[in-house]
Amino acid sequence: MPRKKLPVPEGVDTLSTADVRSPIGTFRVGYDGKRVAYVDLMEHGIERSGPSEVDEVQRSRFPHGSPPEQLQEYFQGKRHEFAVELAFLGGSGFDRKVWYGLHQIPFGNFRTYGEVARRIGQPRAARAVGGAAHRNPIPIIVPCHRLVGQDRSLTGFGLGLWRKRWLLKHEGIYPLPPPARSSDSDRGRQATLEESLRQPKARG
Repeated sequence: MPRKKLPVPEGVDTLSTADVRSPIGTFRVGYDGKRVAYVDLMEHGIERSGPSEVDEVQRSRFPHGSPPEQLQEYFQGKRHEFAVELAFLGGSGFDRKVWYGLHQIPFGNFRTYGEVARRIGQPRAARAVGGAAHRNPIPIIVPCHRLVGQDRSLTGFGLGLWRKRWLLKHEGIYPLPPPARSSDSDRGRQATLEESLRQPKARG
């Protein structure tokens, strides 16, 4: 039975594939030159979300400057930025807007869902930003792991929250700092039980 051919983005003739080993698992990269189409976590040798069959997979000595070599350097602590072109497979117009927004988050930084929504011009779409991040086909290179809740909680990561913690720690930003507080943001906020117990009792 002939093997299935890889689906390719528009403007790309063929995709090469490479498996990059890391402390958090093996990632299969689909790319063409400097263009990367997907980064797929492999569990027990089975793709979780990417194409199901390929003709040949590179496992070492990746081409110089290629996306798999750059990903390998990231895990080795030698690279903070990826010099690649994004060639997404699928995704709606909104999805791609979010993915490009996530791609703007620098190494060692993070954004909340609401911040990303505001930056892409859709301030009420925080929940939809989470859905688009979950569909991100190029994790790590498009750093959806740098997306956190308003209260700095680590939520919604398709590769597993322990991997998200590992990636943020690898970038030197975990544990995350608490959200900044101001008198305006605290105004009208209900006190927690711990805060209530610290408050002095009124004299009768």
